[in-house]
Amino acid sequence: MFPLTQATRDTWLPEVLGDLESLLIDHAHCEKKAASTAMALIYRYPERPEMMAPLSRLAREELVHFERVLELIEDRNFVFKRMFPSTCAGELIKAVRKQEPHKLLDTLICCALIEARSHERMGLLIPAFQEAGDHELSEFYATLLASEERHKNEYMNLAYRYFNREEVDARTAQMGALEAEILSQPGTDPRMHS
Repeated sequence: MFPLTQATRDTWLPEVLGDLESLLIDHAHCEKKAASTAMALIYRYPERPEMMAPLSRLAREELVHFERVLELIEDRNFVFKRMFPSTCAGELIKAVRKQEPHKLLDTLICCALIEARSHERMGLLIPAFQEAGDHELSEFYATLLASEERHKNEYMNLAYRYFNREEVDARTAQMGALEAEILSQPGTDPRMHS
């Protein structure tokens, strides 16, 4: 489960399954934001060439996922639209320290936590959709699991590349506890990270 410190609360799955349109639209926004974040890191840290190719690949993969979710939204006669994001990422970002190199470390850990939580939650959605007879969504989320795990690992590997293991592990534990605390309470709307 690393870097997650706590499993998703029991109420999350019924919350999101009760509003499939919101879940899919939010998921599309999450994929778009993940691609944007990877690209922002490429622009922000050109002096770290080891980050460039892995994050470029990650951004492209996230955009492919974005397009696939858009297709699912259209196929189900839903309409992609602007949506207020969950507060989870925003609250995590508030904990990112402002000074370098701490800012880089915290940002990489934030990204790893978000990818890890996406992986965990997609793992919950797969059997739920299977049980509901929605094989299309069950199979779709199953195809994303490996990439979510890989993305989490990529961010953690970059953190370990640039920082010592003790520092990474200690900060990951702190931020992981914060992420778990944020997600322990239901959000106002069903979201992938509510």
